[in-house]
Amino acid sequence: MSGGEMTSTVLITGANRGVGLALAQHYHREGWQVIGVCRSASAELADVAERVIEGIDVTREADVAGLAEALDGTRLDLLINNAGLLRDEQLGEIDFDTIREQMEINAYAPLRVAEALLGCLGEGSKIANITSRMGSIADNDSGGRYGYRASKAALNAFGKSLAVDLAPRGIAVAQLHPGYVQTRMVNFGGLISPDEAAAGIAARIEALSLETSGGFWHSNGEPLPW
Repeated sequence: MSGGEMTSTVLITGANRGVGLALAQHYHREGWQVIGVCRSASAELADVAERVIEGIDVTREADVAGLAEALDGTRLDLLINNAGLLRDEQLGEIDFDTIREQMEINAYAPLRVAEALLGCLGEGSKIANITSRMGSIADNDSGGRYGYRASKAALNAFGKSLAVDLAPRGIAVAQLHPGYVQTRMVNFGGLISPDEAAAGIAARIEALSLETSGGFWHSNGEPLPW
């Protein structure tokens, strides 16, 4: 994907901060053309992106259709569905509105974006869905976080189906857990930096092939249980 004289192109959603920005910075350093997609641009993203497409809410069908139109004819070697949301529901005071919100952003939006941008993806392209080990049913030993867990489990299921359906087109798909990252989402209480997470994610993407497509991995390379 990165060989030859052609410059590879990556599109990253939620690229204005956190893990998304760290991924944009990583691929910029590696010589890729970076297309950053977000609701509101940041100066840090503008410094590394070849192109910033802002004002995009990935939960809105019209916005995603507009994104596809703006990219018409652009070849994407890599699509990273990174935009996400974490809320906290506890049994006895579950807010179904926040669960729906997380399903829209964490699960439906990546599938919507992937389908809308199929025309930009071709043989050798890859899709990386930034998920969470909290989407693992087998790994859940602490409960809670109903919406986040369910939305990431749904994303994993969507990603697996995408891997099967896109294999004949030569497109590989991975579900990648970045680790417990020091970002605003967790009030900066994580264990690793966004740069460390981005490096691990990029290594998993580099290793991804049609033979391993559909898997669910930690950014450190550990396969995760469904």
